[in-house]
Amino acid sequence: MSQEHFGMKIAVYPGSFDPVTNGHLDIIRRSAKVFDKLIVAVLNNTSKNPLFTVEERTELLQKVTSDLPNVEIDSFRDLLINYMKDKNAHLIVRGLRAVSDFEYELQMASTNQKLDENIETFFMTSTPMYSYLSSSIVKEVARFHGPVGDLVPVEVEKALHRKYART
Repeated sequence: MSQEHFGMKIAVYPGSFDPVTNGHLDIIRRSAKVFDKLIVAVLNNTSKNPLFTVEERTELLQKVTSDLPNVEIDSFRDLLINYMKDKNAHLIVRGLRAVSDFEYELQMASTNQKLDENIETFFMTSTPMYSYLSSSIVKEVARFHGPVGDLVPVEVEKALHRKYART
């Protein structure tokens, strides 16, 4: 498919971002350099029980990406393909931390392309210093009042402390 087919390169980086980590932020920053516009789309997954609401996750992402003019923060609850059609986007960004992520991500990319042949998925490998990092690990450390300052942006660290101070 030619570059002209896509026009402006609008990419969507979907995820739960519960919470956004330095690993996510690394992928966002690097993707923002590659694409004309990057939409970071917070998934409102009703089958999960998130720590932060969609609104809180969206707000945190807006704070930590405020210096990136071509990054937009949004949320969705539909199929990713439907959301992308609404946004006139054809490119999906997915981060890969380890080989173990690849099998699931390959299934998702294949499914998305089956649903819409104009969709392309770009895999970006994590910077090695973040290859172990996940939102689940961050929540586990924060829940027991461990240090998360090296794992998340300062705004997220404060939000985690507020959440877990209540429990």
